[in-house]
Amino acid sequence: MNVRRLAPWVLLLAVPAAAAEKPQINVQEMTLGNGMRFLLFEHHESPTVAAGWLARVGSVNERPGITGISHFFEHMMFKGTHVIGTKDIQADLKIIEEQEQVREQMRQELEVMRVKLRRGEIPDLTSPESQTEKYRELDRKFDELVKRQRDNIIKDHMDQIYTSNGGEFLNASTNEDSTNYFLRLPRNRLELWAWLESDRLLNPVFREFYSERDVVFEERRLRTESTPLGKYDEAFNATFWEAHPYGWPVVGWASDIPSYTLAQARDYFATYYAPNNLTGVLVGDFSTAEVKPLLERYFGRIPAGKTQPPPVVTMEPRQLAEKRFRAEAETSPTVRMWWHGVPFVHKDRTALDLLTDVLSGRTGRLYKGLVLGKQVANEAGASVDFKKYDGTVQIEAVVKDGKEPRAVEEAVEEEIARLASEDVPAEELQKVKNQAKANAYRRLSSPTFIMFQLLIYEGLGDWRYINSYADEVDRVTAADLKRVTAQHLTRENRTVGIFTRKAGAPPADPEVAALPPAAQAIARQGLQQIQAETDAATLREGLAQLEQGLGGAPPEVKPALELMLKRGRERLAALESGKK
Repeated sequence: MNVRRLAPWVLLLAVPAAAAEKPQINVQEMTLGNGMRFLLFEHHESPTVAAGWLARVGSVNERPGITGISHFFEHMMFKGTHVIGTKDIQADLKIIEEQEQVREQMRQELEVMRVKLRRGEIPDLTSPESQTEKYRELDRKFDELVKRQRDNIIKDHMDQIYTSNGGEFLNASTNEDSTNYFLRLPRNRLELWAWLESDRLLNPVFREFYSERDVVFEERRLRTESTPLGKYDEAFNATFWEAHPYGWPVVGWASDIPSYTLAQARDYFATYYAPNNLTGVLVGDFSTAEVKPLLERYFGRIPAGKTQPPPVVTMEPRQLAEKRFRAEAETSPTVRMWWHGVPFVHKDRTALDLLTDVLSGRTGRLYKGLVLGKQVANEAGASVDFKKYDGTVQIEAVVKDGKEPRAVEEAVEEEIARLASEDVPAEELQKVKNQAKANAYRRLSSPTFIMFQLLIYEGLGDWRYINSYADEVDRVTAADLKRVTAQHLTRENRTVGIFTRKAGAPPADPEVAALPPAAQAIARQGLQQIQAETDAATLREGLAQLEQGLGGAPPEVKPALELMLKRGRERLAALESGKK
């Protein structure tokens, strides 16, 4: 089974949220001598534990030349250890050493080819005719080593061990700021988890390193370059960020992925996967007093990192003028507007969050103003995207047939001008607050969702948000909404994207168009990812997680998830029948 990644559409179930009646979850913190932290929350609903850990490293910590390496590590951490994933570790290590010797010679030949490319003597680096004879000879030799290695490895050994012991949903995810690893397992298998997870941190073996680069490259092709908007979303994001590392994609630039070296990977691991840069999270049916010695025994044996990870020092400069982006794509005509916001820990985070709630949903101002009122859009919504070092405020609207994108822009500008100059009425603001807290309360019903939130918030820099959100919501005033609108949602602080339908593009999906506006964007994103999935096991696992979380999902997104389940089952049936 492919367990290297969590489908992005499954993560929609773990969107950060807060609490309705200000419930407090009693999280116990623990720090080992080597610097590794743990967040422990007893939740005795069922005899299971949602267990995870995060490395505080994501695409923001990369640099040009190795973009995407954090996501690549999400794959490599499932390759096993000295005792997991191999029939003979000594033979394994010898093959890896021989592979690296051949690869070093191939890198030297590749540099010769790069010089030829700059001179215009070859068209690109990927076509076989561009390769030198020595490179082709080395490539054949490397393939022989790969075949020898495959005979010695135990494929998906870690997943087999967990599954045979009642574990499920073993997976991982990477974002701009952190990389998360998690699963759910019976409470009496916690020691297995502690041993296995600490072993892959203490004794990792980066098997199939170079072939896995090819897997990631193919993943990028399927999820970015082969989807209707993938490459345009990537280009828009790069336009929005002028200097910040958030400007490159989490999966990495296409030219960087085939260039990682094993030496670079080992250095990256030593820096960012040291225990002083990790946090473990346990939520479920366990005794804190009993689990602490277990964590000390297994995770405490990992040596602390020799150096602290370097800080992220490149900050986004203040935007001086509006940026505009125009593209033709296989999509409904769409207007996208992004403004620079604030980092997750900023004092204005909740005010901006509530501001987008005022704008969104069927009772929100964008729907009332653009869809029902001026009738220039079929759907419209707003959201915030908080990251560790910065953030965005986003509005997106699908243009109604026969209307111009400029009419949508003007309608959005009118709504923003109202928010910047007039107080939101007390009744409207209170309704938004109540809904925000009610949605958040539902997120606390499942140990798995609590674990996800703790992982996400810890990666962003403040796990206590799960307890503080309700109070923060209550403190937001109409004056705060007016102030943050006037401060952040200015013309010079925004980037506007205009997407028009490419000639000959297929019409909009009628089932998606029939969904409530708040659900349409989620459905489009999820359905694109489902259609791009080529591994039946991964899709089956994702659908199981999606179905499990459907009951606790907010009402406004449930229709999208139900459509994703329906289409996902159809896609799974096609994959299992051998159809791509």
